[in-house]
Amino acid sequence: QVQLVESGGGLVQAGGSLRLSCAASGGTVSRYAMGWFRQAPGKEREFVVNISRGGTSTYYADSVKGRFTISRDIAKNTVYLQMNSLKPEDAAVYYCAADSRSAQAMVPNGDGTDYWGKGTLVTVSS
Repeated sequence: QVQLVESGGGLVQAGGSLRLSCAASGGTVSRYAMGWFRQAPGKEREFVVNISRGGTSTYYADSVKGRFTISRDIAKNTVYLQMNSLKPEDAAVYYCAADSRSAQAMVPNGDGTDYWGKGTLVTVSS
């Protein structure tokens, strides 16, 4: 059973940056496609970005391309989401996810994805 714990959320002004972390236990991040999703109040869960099992491919939602970057540290068994140039519309609860299938299978809404963290709240003030 893989456990995912997100951290790094908080309040930031528009234009600012945050780095989210997702620490995994019970499994190795290199054996899963790892991704980030978000859900704003009253909205459906939304795909943000993921990275393939091999770490060679990344997929970004159009809304975050050029601003967000996913990375992973296998030694620390942790996945990161660097978020720059944050906008008020980026405010949401951000969830880390691990999928034993593929990065493509996680899109568009993470249905069938094996493991989820409990989320970390990102608030962006205008």
